[in-house]
Amino acid sequence: MSDLLRFATAGSVDDGKSTLIGRLLYDTKGLFSDQLEDIERISTRRGHDYVDLSLLTDGLRAEREQGITIDVAYRYFATPRRKFIIADTPGHIQYTRNMVTGASTANVALILVDARKGISEQSRRHAFLASLLGVPHLVICINKMDLVDWDESVYQQIHDEFTEFAAKLRVTDLTFVPISALRGDNVVARSENMPWYEGSTLLNYLENVHVASDRNLVDPRFPVQYVIRPHSNTTLDYRGYAGTVASGAFRKGDTVRILPSGLETTIAGIDTADGEVEEAVPPMSVTIRLAEDVDVSRGDMFARPANSPEVTQDVDAMICWMDETASLVRGKKYAIKHTTRWARTVVKDLQYRIDINTLHRDLEASELALNEIGRVQLRVTAPLFVDPYAVNRTTGSFVLVDESTNRTVAAGIINPR
Repeated sequence: MSDLLRFATAGSVDDGKSTLIGRLLYDTKGLFSDQLEDIERISTRRGHDYVDLSLLTDGLRAEREQGITIDVAYRYFATPRRKFIIADTPGHIQYTRNMVTGASTANVALILVDARKGISEQSRRHAFLASLLGVPHLVICINKMDLVDWDESVYQQIHDEFTEFAAKLRVTDLTFVPISALRGDNVVARSENMPWYEGSTLLNYLENVHVASDRNLVDPRFPVQYVIRPHSNTTLDYRGYAGTVASGAFRKGDTVRILPSGLETTIAGIDTADGEVEEAVPPMSVTIRLAEDVDVSRGDMFARPANSPEVTQDVDAMICWMDETASLVRGKKYAIKHTTRWARTVVKDLQYRIDINTLHRDLEASELALNEIGRVQLRVTAPLFVDPYAVNRTTGSFVLVDESTNRTVAAGIINPR
């Protein structure tokens, strides 16, 4: 059975993100015949002497007319080895929030660099965002090598410069692949034009990169989403707690601690839509039955007694502001959603705003506007069960909602104490 890999593409405008995704879909036979006919027809109408594969992801009419990608476009394809979900994120600086959305669940981030232009501010910005969001694998795709005559020295210069910059970030796995998305060199098939490159093709890397160890298998976390109490004669005594396993493993017979009460009991059984199982791991959706009839409600969490998250009402976090109608300011109140738990929160302090191009911290900042990122201190009305984002991406993240408009205004990641 093939596993699933999520990856996001990023880079400056016109670096070839959409073309690269189109090339992956085209060369892996991930297109329907009517899709191919559609983009061939549009390419001809535009006067191209080639098939413009970027049209596969630039699906909105306005985007096609401008020749850019604005929203996050998701695409799916599969090979015999793996299934893939692609998030094609926009390159403009004003769409930082879209990059955050697309990369927040990614296993791999592909950052495209135009071989002619070298590393840009946006390349650095996207690398910083990927590291901030804890994307464990970063691949620098040095694109348009055909336009620099397949010159190894161009590749090496970009390689060395980006390696030096990445040393300032939390990047654990950095890979470089020289490609031509338009022609297909080193995307799916190995390029004959770059014999000096001895690494794998991009698809080969994506098929073989090891991501199982990226999942948190140490800290069992199960946020309760729904309490199941069927009212029928055959299930009169049934009581189960449904949700999605956030991390770790839960087994029948395990002792669990219920938060926030702190009560401890054992797992009597684990049910799925296909019947009972002995073990539940991410991202399984299951119903856990407990040996004792204890008080559990939506928003509670199951963990191990010796390995529980921090229970706190004070949150230190990095925030990406996503609302164009209002700014984040000290003293403002919002609703906060953390896993399956809702509460209210107030912004106690804005410590600094970070310039995501230079990494400079503005300690004098008084607000966060659209697409800006800063470090804040929050006070929450009810305890949350949190881990640092670097340890657990599920229990280390949250969103803020403006209760007057019901708009999601920010996404946050929790810092270690």
